[in-house]
Amino acid sequence: MAKLYLVPTPIGNLKDMTFRAVEVLGDVDLILAEDTRTSGKLLKHFGISTPVQSHHQHNEHKTVAHLVQKIMGGTSIALISDAGTPAISDPGFLLTRACIEAGVEVECLPGATAFVPALVNSGLPNDKFVFEGFLPVKKGRQTRLSFLAEESRTIVFYESPHKLVKTLTDFCDFFGEDRHVSVSRELTKLYEETVRGTIKTVLEHFINNPPKGEIVICVSGKHK
Repeated sequence: MAKLYLVPTPIGNLKDMTFRAVEVLGDVDLILAEDTRTSGKLLKHFGISTPVQSHHQHNEHKTVAHLVQKIMGGTSIALISDAGTPAISDPGFLLTRACIEAGVEVECLPGATAFVPALVNSGLPNDKFVFEGFLPVKKGRQTRLSFLAEESRTIVFYESPHKLVKTLTDFCDFFGEDRHVSVSRELTKLYEETVRGTIKTVLEHFINNPPKGEIVICVSGKHK
């Protein structure tokens, strides 16, 4: 029976692609990709010739119902994002929910996602943590930071390089400059880097060394 497969892809190092992921992407009838140009390079590398269709945050609302009908009609579909596991701060949730509501089977393969190695490598407590993804850029940002200032578990964020200094500055204001933080960037890539310390010292580091690449921030929780 046709189903929806959620297939993780490498966050940087292509060797992190699983054998099973390659097999599924080669066997399905259609691949939904966040950016067909980015995914095209990956698929070419592994010799996968399955047809690819664009599926991203700007069109997923309009296409979900049609895609569910395609699967119910016998078309097996795999969903991939540009990097990591679909639906983790990437498109995927809406289609997954719609499939479940329609009784369509959904199968998620295990694989790469950026926040897990960043959290484990941070040295901060990871028995309990909260994943925040990207903070609001403007509306609701201060409210969210005020709420998280009282969180006792380790907090995990995604951030873009050009906003990192602003975000760390906000953390100083809302969490206190002595709170511990770990910033990982370019995970699994050639210039992978993790900077650990107080928010103040890590902020100073990135003021003096403007960052590049995808970033994961782990912040220690408030001590009670």
